[in-house]
Amino acid sequence: MSNLVPSGPDAFSRAGELLRQGGLVAFPTETVYGLGADARDDGAVGRIYTAKGRPSFNPLIVHVSDLGTARTYVEFTPVAERLAAAFWPGALTLVLPLKAGSVISPLVTAGLGTLAVRVPDHSVAQAVLAAFGGPVAAPSANPSGRVSPTTAAHVVQGLGDAVDLIVDGGACGVGLESTIVDCTGTPRLLRAGGVPLHAIEACVGQPLAQQIDAHIPSAPGQLQSHYAPSGSVRLNVERPQADEVYLGFGPMQADLNLSPSGDLVEAAARLFACLHELDAKGAERIAVAPVPMIGLGLAINDRLKRAAAPRNA
Repeated sequence: MSNLVPSGPDAFSRAGELLRQGGLVAFPTETVYGLGADARDDGAVGRIYTAKGRPSFNPLIVHVSDLGTARTYVEFTPVAERLAAAFWPGALTLVLPLKAGSVISPLVTAGLGTLAVRVPDHSVAQAVLAAFGGPVAAPSANPSGRVSPTTAAHVVQGLGDAVDLIVDGGACGVGLESTIVDCTGTPRLLRAGGVPLHAIEACVGQPLAQQIDAHIPSAPGQLQSHYAPSGSVRLNVERPQADEVYLGFGPMQADLNLSPSGDLVEAAARLFACLHELDAKGAERIAVAPVPMIGLGLAINDRLKRAAAPRNA
């Protein structure tokens, strides 16, 4: 495809120019591939929603190059300062109050007075941000509600020519979206993700309140049905039925296995790739083996629960 290019100086320069022109650029982060647009440009952000078929009440994450840049758009709380110092750059998104007179498009925030912001820990993402020189709104680069992309090929399969440029930086290392913490008051976990909850709670010094599901989301990834493959999904299955494709975990016989050794880090990195592969095989009924509810297992089970939820009309 003419819009798929390998990462490198020419790709970064082209990405920066397209973003300045209001275009859409898909690029890798350590979590998943993002679908980026100028977060200050209403028209460009609107193209994200159109390309993804995303509900306009579902806010977007803004990616910036460093903590100093983040400070220009949001008000940091003491808890947010500690979390940013500990985990940025990295797979943690903070929800914070917008600064007065913010230039961020209201389409990014879905009309809320808060902004979800992150500093990615990926050389390609940082190079794209540097070439552009501004805030980039970048949800996952896939049709809304479907499996998130961890390779450039996944982006091509899901969005194709709806993206002006896809920068191929290889497979994403973490493979799960960022953890989202609301720091506007008592810190709340809005989405489990690439930074384990226990590490965040150790940094904060207290357990986090949790608001994982929301009728009106205050951050991405809170819709009940999300990250869904085409086939139906059944969870915590020890023995699959004859007509089910079995997605295993640990040493077992399975059609696909998240991690034969039972490694949660490997399972997180492979989760979306396995779901994409099941889609490619035309799996109509998918059974998933139990995954422990510890560490990154919390985020893995969160994504699986949403993949198995009744589909939005």
